[in-house]
Amino acid sequence: MSGFGEGRVALVTGAAGTMGAATARMLAGEGFKLALADIAADRLRPLAEETGGKAFAFDIADASAAGSAFAAIERSLGPVAVLVNNAGILSNNKAAETTPAEWRQVLSINLDGAFYLSRLVLPGMKARGYGRIVNTCSLAMKSGGLTAGTAYTTSKGALQALTFSLARETASFGITVNGIAPAYVKTPMVTEQLTEAQRQALLKQIPVGRFCEPEEFAHCVRFFLSPLSGFITGEILDLNGGLHFD
Repeated sequence: MSGFGEGRVALVTGAAGTMGAATARMLAGEGFKLALADIAADRLRPLAEETGGKAFAFDIADASAAGSAFAAIERSLGPVAVLVNNAGILSNNKAAETTPAEWRQVLSINLDGAFYLSRLVLPGMKARGYGRIVNTCSLAMKSGGLTAGTAYTTSKGALQALTFSLARETASFGITVNGIAPAYVKTPMVTEQLTEAQRQALLKQIPVGRFCEPEEFAHCVRFFLSPLSGFITGEILDLNGGLHFD
């Protein structure tokens, strides 16, 4: 049964990951036509079959590849009304251990890709007088990084600034641009890239005493896309179990 998606096209990056897949399932339930983007083509196909979406495997950090993929998406599905910039990679290295190559890789995926796709979707959204962009930010950008490294923390801080800039630019066109700042969602970043000792130490700091479920992240995306959220733009929604207040 369709919901408020009403056949609109939603593009989700990082769709093959845990949070992206949860978001894709939510969007499918709301009636959106899905463009599922990720560099991992093999993991996209099962999700596309499950949700009825279409898989588009490309590197969002490559501006030319992003442009070609976007054109293919709109030819195949129609104009993109919703963009969820969810793709990202983690780096735990602090400044001294971060190489120039690692710095550039993290920034290119976590920030450049979101900019390239936002730049592509905005002309059509402006022309149609409607659009929704949701960016996956992070608690790291507000805390200076707890377990996260310098490149990751910086990339998410810059993504917050991009969110604000695009929100200011597009508000008069019926477009909203918002971000979600999750902390420690149950993804491989938590379950595999942190040690058990790190996980237990973190749980002691999180007031609710658990990690975030991917479906809770997807619910926050739903909130920003819902018809009654049209007066909210340039907002960063904290999703951290009380770990950080501002």
